[in-house]
Amino acid sequence: MKPMSPKQRLIAALERKPTDHLPATTHHLMTYYMEKYLPGKTQDEFFATFGLDPICWVQAHRPDTARGSYYEPGHQPGFPEAPRIMSDQWRFEHEDVPGREYATVRHRIVTPRKTLTLELQSNQYTAWVSERLLKEKSDIDLIAEFAPQPLCDPGPINRLADQYGDTTLIRGNINCFELYGQPGCWQDACVLFGVEEMILATFDDPQWVHTFLGILRDRKVRFADSMKGARYDVIEHGGGDASSTVISPKVFEEFVAPYDREVVAHARAAGQRVVYHTCGGMMPILERLVTLGTHALETFTPPAMGGDMNLAEAKRRIGDKVCFIGGFDQNRFFTTATPEETRAEVRRCFREAGGGGGLILSPSDHFFEAKPELLHAFADEARRCTY
Repeated sequence: MKPMSPKQRLIAALERKPTDHLPATTHHLMTYYMEKYLPGKTQDEFFATFGLDPICWVQAHRPDTARGSYYEPGHQPGFPEAPRIMSDQWRFEHEDVPGREYATVRHRIVTPRKTLTLELQSNQYTAWVSERLLKEKSDIDLIAEFAPQPLCDPGPINRLADQYGDTTLIRGNINCFELYGQPGCWQDACVLFGVEEMILATFDDPQWVHTFLGILRDRKVRFADSMKGARYDVIEHGGGDASSTVISPKVFEEFVAPYDREVVAHARAAGQRVVYHTCGGMMPILERLVTLGTHALETFTPPAMGGDMNLAEAKRRIGDKVCFIGGFDQNRFFTTATPEETRAEVRRCFREAGGGGGLILSPSDHFFEAKPELLHAFADEARRCTY
């Protein structure tokens, strides 16, 4: 087969077409990894160093000025965060909280009826929510009434598409809730209100859950509609709190699928390819995931990483319907394995899920440690897996 550019290779795989060789890339790169192993290097240089198929992640949204929203003055976004949007009825205030074990920032959102608070903590590896934004069920009314609606800003996306050409895949996501959100409707709700709280509410107050998810869906649908003309190559939806590790297939069918399916339909109508990210268990819900209508599924997490993936069985059940992204155990094969063991694992993944195309081999999620010689072995062996 004629050699392909990295972008051509990745897009062909997303469309379940054969490629010149097995595409190999990574999920989001963590700042910790870059600072430890490639200090001073860019993410573009990471991909070039190891010979992986490059991806550029970009979030680009703009305020709906006709409705009185604007960018938060003075906010300096960091990867992959986008500029925050506020209005006079949804104002941000922030302060560092001293004396905590981890770096802590308290955020306040001031509305005409109530002030909401959220705490985010972080260490050298990552960040997490230590205090949820929504404490009471009635707080969702504040989102519906006062939260500004971000819209996609195609300008920065299209400039990057021009800049990178055929060398790099441009990837984004369905707009998240402000401060610390996630793309999927259920996933976003879990971040805002709490995972356990959301699961209990599906039993105790299912109508409230549907109302909450409907509010988030409507916001995401409006954002998806505004993505027309944005030259993303693929956008992300979903999230690990919708995996079978966290919720039952029944909960997924009632409270996840209807809302995310509608958002995906609007994104596709706007001309976007969509991947559904599900870190955790997938096997009990594989066919349900396919009904969401995405081009690809991600992460196909192996058992050693806390998932349940059997690549050969997944390929048999749904391999003719979606592209697979992920499937690789980075904890072992990027850290403690020998180069030959890493190469053997690449060949196993290709043998079990690569037939006919439609596989993008990737770590099943973020990684913080990876020996350079094992990353080289991962990328080099993928290039040897030809169709």
